Amino acid sequence: MAEDDVERQAEKPRPVERSVHAIFYIASWIFFSNLTILFNKWMIDGRGFRYPVILTCWHLVFATIATQVLARTTNLLDGRKNVKMTGRTYMRAIVPIGLLYSASLVCSNMVYLYLSVAFIQMLKAAAPVAVLLTSWAWGVEDPSLKRFLNVLLIVAGVALASLGEIDFSLAGFMFQVGGIVFEAMRLVMIQVLLSGDTQKMDPLVSLYYYAPVCAVMNFVIAIVYEANAFNYADLAQAGFGLLLLNAMVAFMLNVSSVFLIGKTSGLVMTLTGILKNILLVIISVLIWGTNIAPLQVLGYAIALAGLLYYSLGWDQLVLLSQAAWAFASGDDQHHQQHGLPSAVRRTLVMAVAAVTLLFLVGAFFYSGAPAEELAAAGTA
Repeated sequence: MAEDDVERQAEKPRPVERSVHAIFYIASWIFFSNLTILFNKWMIDGRGFRYPVILTCWHLVFATIATQVLARTTNLLDGRKNVKMTGRTYMRAIVPIGLLYSASLVCSNMVYLYLSVAFIQMLKAAAPVAVLLTSWAWGVEDPSLKRFLNVLLIVAGVALASLGEIDFSLAGFMFQVGGIVFEAMRLVMIQVLLSGDTQKMDPLVSLYYYAPVCAVMNFVIAIVYEANAFNYADLAQAGFGLLLLNAMVAFMLNVSSVFLIGKTSGLVMTLTGILKNILLVIISVLIWGTNIAPLQVLGYAIALAGLLYYSLGWDQLVLLSQAAWAFASGDDQHHQQHGLPSAVRRTLVMAVAAVTLLFLVGAFFYSGAPAEELAAAGTA
């Protein structure tokens, strides 16, 4: 998934391009990433198109066509010319990685049938744990007690969030765990099989190579799993126009991620990913009236704290807090000369803090009661 590719790229330091364009790319990625998730959930659970495998297959068919068109009409996929792709590499790397990618996408869409978007995002906080354990199992990284204790904090937070889930579904939980595990295996296999300078790909080039394989794989799964239950009336009810728009939004997520990776630092991308997830939880609660227990808020806060420490480390967190204070107070001379006015900087920092505070505090007082119950309470 593009958002996972972006967050994976956050581990690699790169210079920050300080401009309005960088802010635009960050906002675009947050917008399309969250919109894709909300749109998929609405199509599957709200619009009645309860065929997640077929929907995933449609996304991949659209992505295959779109990347082929872009490769011939734009320079967005020129990065593929730097990839040394042979038949041997395609069969030994692209095909197995594509199969894992396909399985991850299917599980990610299947889970919308069972779990709320808010709870799904809480479970996704455990993704780095799966990547780390897979890396250890594959021998890519050496086991470390410090990192193990750190990921235990993330696991503890996710476990608390799961215990507090009111509408818990074991099937949905297993699909989400499956999606996380398949994605972790995909990322580690990319690191092992496609680590050379001549084989590195951005998310859009990756989609160019993986989408055809995944589309075929999903088509086979759809025939076996959903073909007999498919009803054309559901397709008409969902609407051809909405399905086309849904695929376009999912594809735009990949396009926005390509621009984001080259315009921001790894630190900014890590923080942006965490902020994006918090925003998505808040938005999904407001849209669907999801019940969130205080125990879930506490668990998610612990998981995010562990994720932040795991991604950045203590020294980086201290430097970040000092830089944020200087940024907000206007004491950063470099930003005074070349950056935004101090009033704007203070507003940005306060906005980030307000969003986080809104989630941590507001969720304790929001019961998540459906609109009908709230209306009944108001007329009682």
